[in-house]
Amino acid sequence: MSELDVEPVDEVDEDDGPARIGVEAATDLPETVDAPEYVLYGGKGGVGKTTMAAATALASAATGTATLVVSTDPAHSLSDTLDVDIPATPTRIRDEDPLWAAEIDPEAAMEEGLFGAGGIGVGEDGDDDDVGAGAPLGGLGELGEALGDDAVDPLMGGSMPGADEAAAMRQLLEYLDDPRFDRVVIDTAPTGHTLRLLELPEVLDSMVGRLLSMREKFSGMMEGFKGMFGVGGDDPDAPDLDELGDRIERLRAVLQDPARTDFRVVMVPEEMSVVESERLVRRLDEFSIPVRTVVVNRVMEDLADVADVDPEWVVSPNLEDCEFCQRRWDVQQRALRRASDLFRDHDVKRVPLLADEVRGERALRVVAACLR
Repeated sequence: MSELDVEPVDEVDEDDGPARIGVEAATDLPETVDAPEYVLYGGKGGVGKTTMAAATALASAATGTATLVVSTDPAHSLSDTLDVDIPATPTRIRDEDPLWAAEIDPEAAMEEGLFGAGGIGVGEDGDDDDVGAGAPLGGLGELGEALGDDAVDPLMGGSMPGADEAAAMRQLLEYLDDPRFDRVVIDTAPTGHTLRLLELPEVLDSMVGRLLSMREKFSGMMEGFKGMFGVGGDDPDAPDLDELGDRIERLRAVLQDPARTDFRVVMVPEEMSVVESERLVRRLDEFSIPVRTVVVNRVMEDLADVADVDPEWVVSPNLEDCEFCQRRWDVQQRALRRASDLFRDHDVKRVPLLADEVRGERALRVVAACLR
């Protein structure tokens, strides 16, 4: 009845669960990690982006590669997945491996603004009330005439990303040249937030370009905008708008370089997830963001057929006697066939549905083994 060989079992022992981080794991991590310098995991909410990011970062650090895993998802599930408290700034979370982690705090980002303290803080509802008190936004009418409404509107709401996307972009700009990390793994927020994040370089580039072209005419206003973006001001060593433009351009170049970046789309084997993933891949292509890998998570297939893992993890659904399992497998098979057709030009990795909660090092090692 199925295209895959699935070994049934009679029952699942609910008393056995994955051990927490720090317990010796029986499953070996990959000796090498096939990933570029920047790995971004994206997709709709609840498909397992955080799990994939955490597993990839854990395996990367285990090879001796200095790795930072960052979550831009306000749900803060990275701490839960790694089973360790993760602060808002990069902090080393393992002594034996060079693994750092950061979980961006959207509220703190709103207070700091787009690119630093005293800047503009735009909430997800886009209300004018969310503008930070320190934001130099006087004379917006004159600014609108100079820059055009399409440049000013994002500052006051509209298409401007929320605090989580703005904070993520600020972090990416900072980590781009950070010598501490050889690989950065990004756990992005759900699809809509991610697309707004990717639009931000274009928005800022347009704004900065217009500001630069009017540097002389609006010199006073320029100083205010330099403060808003966390550049210039009283610090003579601070970068100016030219440097900000250069950093935005470097970021865009990195995100569009397949040798340095892989945006990995995560989905589950269901029709709607496949459709949304196809839409995301198409939008990323419009941004020239390379998508080399597609991860299909929670597939009801035998784990032993995918990865060499400890036998205690090999618990497969009973497809002979369980009608629910049979019907769900039929749904997955249809979705998998469509996904195979749509993403034939991508590296498609399948991660089986695990009987236990994916939390802590032992479970993440199993996922990492599937992603190798």
